[in-house]
Amino acid sequence: MSLDALLARSPWAIALTPEQRQRVRAELRERAVPQGAYVSRKGDLADSWLGIAQGLVKVHCASPSGKRATLTGVPAGGWLGEGSLLKREALRYDVVALRDSRIACMPAAIFRWLQETSLPFNRYLLDQLNERLGLFIATVEHERLHGIEGRVARALATLFHPVLCPLDSENVSLHLTQEEVGLLAGISRQRANAALRVLEDAGLLAVEHGAVHVLDLEALRRY
Repeated sequence: MSLDALLARSPWAIALTPEQRQRVRAELRERAVPQGAYVSRKGDLADSWLGIAQGLVKVHCASPSGKRATLTGVPAGGWLGEGSLLKREALRYDVVALRDSRIACMPAAIFRWLQETSLPFNRYLLDQLNERLGLFIATVEHERLHGIEGRVARALATLFHPVLCPLDSENVSLHLTQEEVGLLAGISRQRANAALRVLEDAGLLAVEHGAVHVLDLEALRRY
């Protein structure tokens, strides 16, 4: 997507006045981030709101011993980083490109200007934060109560979240490798492959080289 196309499919941008949209577009900047590179690092000052114009990123954190935990994945069309901007703090997580990606960066000053001038933007942020809270509560539940298959199902279903990841609802195919699925679920490629086969046998997915086709999205969400 171009930056114009990203704004055209972003609910918060659609709700702005023409003058507000024009100023946002004028200030929006794009970064190309190659596969495996950091979009942003834990400890960096939060100076931009990030939109994914192309590609796929994961949000993760690491302990001092090197143990890593994936928090979520964000495909093209999603936005992230609003929490750190609202709290005016350094980032508490890393954002890494799982494939070559293009990132839209809205400067913090424009983000805060929209807070001050747009009621619809503030409503969007409230909904976004509420949905993200629900997502992370579900993540904790899956980590503590469910097996590997449940974690993979949650990681895939999250990429179709209607608020956080507004993908085309008619397109339920994901161009994902088994390694990328493993990275999103926080498991090895081999365990991701085994979990995908279980979900495929249950009639929820069809897996082929480099792609996962979701056959029953609601059942995947409930798994």
